[in-house]
Amino acid sequence: MADDSVYKIIELVGTSSDSWEKAAENAVNKASKSLRDLRIAEVKSFDLKLNDGKVEAYRVRMNVSFKYKGE
Repeated sequence: MADDSVYKIIELVGTSSDSWEKAAENAVNKASKSLRDLRIAEVKSFDLKLNDGKVEAYRVRMNVSFKYKGE
């Protein structure tokens, strides 16, 4: 039988001074503290924050879905 669930999708931006992978992990870890039933994370874009021509932070923009339970 199919799952008759509803999912909400939100956009997150994770940051890290180490890597894009760590930036994505930071976003998911933080979101999981206030959202339940996280399902899928889809990375939309990568970028870098620069300071004086040097990489200061890695940033990942991603969509994350979670099960919507309503009221």
